[in-house]
Amino acid sequence: QVQLVESGGGLVQAGDSLRLSCAASGRTFSSGAMGWFRQAPGKEREFVATISWSWNGGSTYYGESVKGRFTISRDNAKNTVTLQMNSLKPEDTAVYYCALTSRIATMVSGGYDYWGQGTQVTVSS
Repeated sequence: QVQLVESGGGLVQAGDSLRLSCAASGRTFSSGAMGWFRQAPGKEREFVATISWSWNGGSTYYGESVKGRFTISRDNAKNTVTLQMNSLKPEDTAVYYCALTSRIATMVSGGYDYWGQGTQVTVSS
């Protein structure tokens, strides 16, 4: 079993920054990906960012709406993934979820096995 716990959400002004963290415990994977998704009330879940790792390297991918503003990174020693969010906009307001998959092939399209409880990010005008 794997447990994912998100932290770092809050209420900020437009243009501000936030850093979200996702701590994983329990089973670990020699290769896989961890990603961030978000969901606003009345809207579908949206892919935000993901980062993969394997014996021959890793990759990062970002949703079009956050490219150039958000950065995902991984700390192998602490088994955590961080999402640095800069230049926040009101449309970034959502519950942000961390997810983990052992299947790199579907790290963008879906297929994540484990999900955190989510952390609320609210960006005011």
